[in-house]
Amino acid sequence: MEYAGGQTKKAENTTGKTAVITGATSGIGLAALKQLASLGFCVIGVGRDAKRCAETEASIRREVPGARVDYLVADLASQRQVRDLAAAIRRLLEMENGGCLDLLVNNAGAVSSWYVTTEDGYEMQFAVNHLAPFLLTRELLPLLKKAGSARVITTSSGSHYNTRINWRDVMYRRGYNCLRAYKQSKLANVLFTSEFNRRQGPGSGIRAYAVDPGLVNTAIGEKGTNGFVSWFWRIRRKRGVGPEIAAGTIVHLATTPVLEDPEAIYWKDCRPKRPSRYSQRKDAGRRLWELSERLTR
Repeated sequence: MEYAGGQTKKAENTTGKTAVITGATSGIGLAALKQLASLGFCVIGVGRDAKRCAETEASIRREVPGARVDYLVADLASQRQVRDLAAAIRRLLEMENGGCLDLLVNNAGAVSSWYVTTEDGYEMQFAVNHLAPFLLTRELLPLLKKAGSARVITTSSGSHYNTRINWRDVMYRRGYNCLRAYKQSKLANVLFTSEFNRRQGPGSGIRAYAVDPGLVNTAIGEKGTNGFVSWFWRIRRKRGVGPEIAAGTIVHLATTPVLEDPEAIYWKDCRPKRPSRYSQRKDAGRRLWELSERLTR
């Protein structure tokens, strides 16, 4: 199998394995879902629009003969809907695979030019990009443990470099800045990944990874933005790689039994990459985890 960057790797037999992918109706999530479905994964895709989910599921069944794919609908900005989604996944996998989950891909993301709060009262980007993956992973942890050997992959970004958590105002209620809020949420993804592995311990069969997709030609930067931000993204995205290339790193981490560097938690172009120093600080990881537990009750 050939992945992004021209590497050829031997993938394990993935027939019958199960995967959940959020943000799976377009972009990187959809590309990853198609690739995993073609490799024999039983895949559950998640999107927030019921019509689009139904259309995407039907399209994949036509494109990938024999694909085992289901779509569930949830708005990840709502913690209530994240919990309902986890319950629906548990029911579905209990019927189809004995309640085992081999792979969770936290891929859904949001960008917002203006300060928007969710129904829980939290800033949109922090809620969707960090709190939703945190909560969904915690809710599905028993299914991941039941699989014996499982992986949690979260889509982060190179934007996490040169930034820190704004502990005094995590939600940026004062002086909201779109880019700063986005960078913080992507840093939170890496801190979460590191702290998750620390809490699972070295003997755990579950391993978490953060993926840096690089610049990708998708519309994520236009969905919740306007004015200069939207215009800038439309120009910038043209220099990006296709979603199927970016998805290659997710597929690589999902299907390679023994990775080049098993201890590396941050990956780009199917290779390990050193994340920021701050993202590896144990005190920051522990503090964010404890804050996230409080915010998700």
